[in-house]
Amino acid sequence: MLVWILRATALLGSPVLAYYFISPDWKGVLAGAISGAVLVAMEMLLESIKLMTLIIGLVGAILSIFLTKLLDYIVLQIDSTGLTFHWTRYHILTQFLLLMLGIILAIRKGPELDDLDKDITAINKKRGGGFKLLDSSAIIDGRIIDICDTHFLSGTLICPRFLVNELHSLAESPDQLKRARGRRGLDILARLQESKEIPFRVLDKDVPDIADIDAKTVRLARELGAQVITTDFNMHKLASLEGVTALNVNDLSTALKPVVLPGENMSLFVMKEGKEKEQGVGYLDDGTMVVVEDGRRWIGRRIEVAVYSILQTSAGRMIFAKAKWDNKQQQQQAQQEHAAHAAAQAEVRQAPKE
Repeated sequence: MLVWILRATALLGSPVLAYYFISPDWKGVLAGAISGAVLVAMEMLLESIKLMTLIIGLVGAILSIFLTKLLDYIVLQIDSTGLTFHWTRYHILTQFLLLMLGIILAIRKGPELDDLDKDITAINKKRGGGFKLLDSSAIIDGRIIDICDTHFLSGTLICPRFLVNELHSLAESPDQLKRARGRRGLDILARLQESKEIPFRVLDKDVPDIADIDAKTVRLARELGAQVITTDFNMHKLASLEGVTALNVNDLSTALKPVVLPGENMSLFVMKEGKEKEQGVGYLDDGTMVVVEDGRRWIGRRIEVAVYSILQTSAGRMIFAKAKWDNKQQQQQAQQEHAAHAAAQAEVRQAPKE
């Protein structure tokens, strides 16, 4: 709406200004009306041209003007009568042609600036590094900070500008969960920007022909020859289909879990009852559940257990163990507690009913 108001102001204001300040007759009004119409037509034509294209074209025009001035100076220093005569005669035409040549070359060669990122990537690969492209799930997850602190990653971390915009949109979402995810993602990016452990940069490059964010990320990674860091299983599969190497933080976490073998002994704190009778349940430091047979009596205590079976499922890993009797005192204590528990149950059964 504001644009149309400004256009109307230009169309109506130009004849008025021309009438009062140029020529107070119909010729002045006509000249002003034509000028306003030309201005609006140029504005509507330039509206469809990208801002970067306009800037590059302007830079090309400025360089052409400098080139023309340099040629004028060279011709003047040569001090040739014939050359000066012909240069002066065709000076306007030469200036126009050089101006148009500068604009056309700048606009045609401008998109090649995006290829500089590929050249930088190639140089980086030769030096033994590489680019790691973060996706939104890995940013929001936040464990990438800890991985960077351990120096297990090399090269440069990259976050595309369209992912920053997506996180900013989430941070301003009316949905509380989305808002929290967006703010956490922006906080993680700020911490990566401040970190000195690994280089980090925000890449101002888009893939305009693709609307989906995940597909944009994978396509950009393929163009740059980068690897994708993610925690999303579907993103991992999409990257594999596109021929892009995906570094899944969840796979790394699974690979780094402590290896426990059948027959191995460990110290375990029994936290709660199990599903089956007399079972106790404890957890390792990485969250792996350990089911202790006859461990119910040890709830709230740390005991030595012996692993006898390991079950690996899609949901994770479960360890089955039995309590290990280290000495006779511990065994006697267990027997006493079991006898006391049985006596209490017998008293309850023998108590007279009211």
